[in-house]
Amino acid sequence: MCLALIQSYLPTTPGLLPKWILFISVVSIFNSIQSYIGGLSMTRRVYENRPQEVTPLSARTFGTWTLFSAIIRCYGAYHLTDENVFNITLYSFLIAIAHFSLEWLIYGTCKFGKGLLGPLVVSTSSIAWMTLQRDYYTSF
Repeated sequence: MCLALIQSYLPTTPGLLPKWILFISVVSIFNSIQSYIGGLSMTRRVYENRPQEVTPLSARTFGTWTLFSAIIRCYGAYHLTDENVFNITLYSFLIAIAHFSLEWLIYGTCKFGKGLLGPLVVSTSSIAWMTLQRDYYTSF
């Protein structure tokens, strides 16, 4: 019964990519909430080379940005066959990898570790998966 209820909310587009994007969206929503009510510790893990630069304002801004990305991705999970929605969803991952790469390689606020590994793995694997599957999903 519970499994059937959960399945009724999953994207109906074939394949695992829409479900992956929905999963990432839900995780991002929880990360966003954490940025508002959980203090600075989680955000400081991402920017662990310069944790003193993480302020309550920057954590909330990061949370807002994460929530905005989650909404885009959630919508994308259910409308991946629309080429425009597909592109916007893909761009959300490209923006994420650009941000984290710049913070790691240029600004030096991130270091390669557990705080950065999650965003890098999610964004790079999602970009690769979406790029490889573009024609499949946008040809419906």
